[in-house]
Amino acid sequence: MKAAAFHEFGGPEVLRVTEIATPEAGEGQVRVRVRAAGVQPFDVAVRRGWTPAGVTGDLPRVPGNEFAGVVDQVGAGVTGISPGAEVLGFTLLNAYAEYVVVPAENVTPKPAAMPWEVAGGFTAGTQTAHIALRQLEVGEGDTVLVHAAAGGVGTAAVQLARLWGATVIGTAREENHDYLRSLGAIPVAYGEGLLERVRALAPGGVDKVLDGAGGEALDVSLRLVKPERVITLVEHGKAAELGVQLTRGVRLASRLAELAALHAEGRLVFPVRRTYPLRRAADAHREVEGRHGRGKVVITID
Repeated sequence: MKAAAFHEFGGPEVLRVTEIATPEAGEGQVRVRVRAAGVQPFDVAVRRGWTPAGVTGDLPRVPGNEFAGVVDQVGAGVTGISPGAEVLGFTLLNAYAEYVVVPAENVTPKPAAMPWEVAGGFTAGTQTAHIALRQLEVGEGDTVLVHAAAGGVGTAAVQLARLWGATVIGTAREENHDYLRSLGAIPVAYGEGLLERVRALAPGGVDKVLDGAGGEALDVSLRLVKPERVITLVEHGKAAELGVQLTRGVRLASRLAELAALHAEGRLVFPVRRTYPLRRAADAHREVEGRHGRGKVVITID
């Protein structure tokens, strides 16, 4: 099968389409013919040389940890899933490929009206947002500051927090402010004076912070709330030193099904910024490395 893989660590240019063995579904597993796969900073870190816990083996390595597609092979012991089922799901690696094999509990049915490109990039952003906000115990009456609010995780976090009764202030570039307003957030610009702008928007104070930007945004956050009320998604190396939290939950098909149902009901929108064919996976990584933009970057596979 075709896959976008790298044979050495490095920049986006090391990610190339290559032929690798097609995997077979084993006991308790399903094989999915991938239609779309989301692109994340996680994937960029893997390509640069970071090895996530649980990953073993030599190069080449295929990135990608979220996908949508059609089940085409079911392993022994799997019930409730048949070939032909349209699903979205998650894995640790290997989603930038024509086929991926995962445990059956890693997939959930794709809502019929959900476009493939949305389904392919839906899992990570929405589940990360859900895990983080639940960990922060966001609820009715809270004022939540979301940094990088126009990105994939931020978009989901703004909407979920609003659904749970919170007021949301979201940092983003000026061109994304109308978009954030459409999601129910109060937008605020990055840059000098951010602390004062947030305080003016939240005279009663900020209760919780979800940091998807790092750097100055995280520094400002720590002047607004106690460190334990902050989750950072990007400053992993500084978290322990600063006393801020990292996400602790794991992805679950049951959570993914709940979020997909919200999308099907029109209560959780999840825009895709741009799609790239598999042969342009390197370009997809270049765009994600830019760290700016509204919505999700997704690789499509014919």
